[in-house]
Amino acid sequence: MTDASGQDAESRSQDAEETWVREFLAGPTRTRLGSLPPQPGDAAPDVELPDTQGRPRRLSEWWSAGPVHLVFMRHFGCSCLADRWQQLGPALGRIAAAGAATLAVCQSFPELAAAVATRRGYDFPLLCDPERVAYAAFGLPEGSVATIVHDFPWRPDDVDTAAAWTSSRRGTERALLDHPWQLPGEFVVARGGRLELTHRAQFCEDFPPTEVLLGAIAAAQA
Repeated sequence: MTDASGQDAESRSQDAEETWVREFLAGPTRTRLGSLPPQPGDAAPDVELPDTQGRPRRLSEWWSAGPVHLVFMRHFGCSCLADRWQQLGPALGRIAAAGAATLAVCQSFPELAAAVATRRGYDFPLLCDPERVAYAAFGLPEGSVATIVHDFPWRPDDVDTAAAWTSSRRGTERALLDHPWQLPGEFVVARGGRLELTHRAQFCEDFPPTEVLLGAIAAAQA
């Protein structure tokens, strides 16, 4: 099966793995924000991204109807993302009952994102941002070595480690794809686009508590 660019899933996955290796070997480069990111009370950036079917969608399609819990994911192979899904999955019902729709943005391309979402049971819309345009617009930087691989003595151009890691995970649910240093984040956006909560992760396991999300959703509706 090919996507709109004519590439099949295998070649797309290979491209994504090559991106991961290239960025892993180089190290983080965008750990500092060049300007003040959007703050609570500001208008949320209304970025257009493709969904898992390749259709262009604007973020405002969701917050035009009510509050949105907007999740920016780590790359699909990251154990931190798996940990977040274990926590978030059981909380989605409470978030929906509070009146908010959950919407997620990933770094991947539509075909791979659709396959991952199906396998993992993501029951929320997923938009694709391989160029990380929305990540930058919402003020999400790359993490430093200490905040991403703090349990491993990383060094630049460590080709042997990159090759060992990618080959051992290739073709598995934890395949290393896309960008290894991008930090995640979660936002609550009120109907109409006003930011209520801006949680930018300081390290890859930095997740907002469910009660904080619910409080922000209640404030967004006030």
